[in-house]
Amino acid sequence: MGPKNWTIKDLLEITTDYLKKKDIDSPRLSAEILLAHQLNIKRVNLYLNFDQPLNDDEIAGYRSLIRRRLNREPIQYITGIQEFWSMAFKVGPQVLIPRPESELLVEQTISLYKEKRLPGTHSPRILDLGTGCGAIAISIARELEDASIWASDISQEAVDLAMLNSRKHGVGERIQFIVGDLFEPFMYQNLTFDIILSNPPYIASDDFDSLSPEVRDHEPRLALDGHVEGMFFIEKVIMVGADYLHPGGWILLEMDPAQTTKALKLIEESGHYGEKKPIKDYSHHDRVVMAQKI
Repeated sequence: MGPKNWTIKDLLEITTDYLKKKDIDSPRLSAEILLAHQLNIKRVNLYLNFDQPLNDDEIAGYRSLIRRRLNREPIQYITGIQEFWSMAFKVGPQVLIPRPESELLVEQTISLYKEKRLPGTHSPRILDLGTGCGAIAISIARELEDASIWASDISQEAVDLAMLNSRKHGVGERIQFIVGDLFEPFMYQNLTFDIILSNPPYIASDDFDSLSPEVRDHEPRLALDGHVEGMFFIEKVIMVGADYLHPGGWILLEMDPAQTTKALKLIEESGHYGEKKPIKDYSHHDRVVMAQKI
């Protein structure tokens, strides 16, 4: 990145142009986030210190972060942080990066609780299937203090990270973390829930190669690949989930908008559920499907 005595302002400008030429999304934002991360300051402080010169070590460190971004590594894995529900979660390549759309699962859970639409009169029992970094379960634990929460994932590494996040956000004692494939760990536990929610793998296997390099080459395929038409896990949760719900309990599933019609049909055909509906995301696409067990 050229000669010495680069200021924050100069470095941001030249890096933004460079990232733009290399077709990196949000080049200015990327340049700012990575420089703030390198200097261990808040992004706003870059603007307060525009004329500050940087030393060789800071420039070399920044250069290595930019190289990782040029390799299409997601910015969240480079910084190790993703924000969700106004909290910072530690993330890494062992877990999917939480998306803003998944906040719908948290919102709907809180609504069901506040509207007293859950079968449990107190201390609702909630299961987050495929918890990843724990963002959904932890957000709900922070919002619903009398909820009993279970969070499971097939990946031990994901569960370890989720536990770390739960301690960081002060709810480590409130969530039971379990390693296992879907409902397998609960088969002999005689456990039923008031809400089962999940953001399962829902990318169709045939579509996997057409994903962006950030997703395809860096995020865990296990957390993305939903097999044929992306419906394998959605169907499994709909069909088997009813066995683990109290009557009057709810299932909430995030998916691709194109899958919601099929999912609602499966819900109807299963005969386990009464009320069912899709929920729109912030772009006005159907994103979550919810249904109440009869």
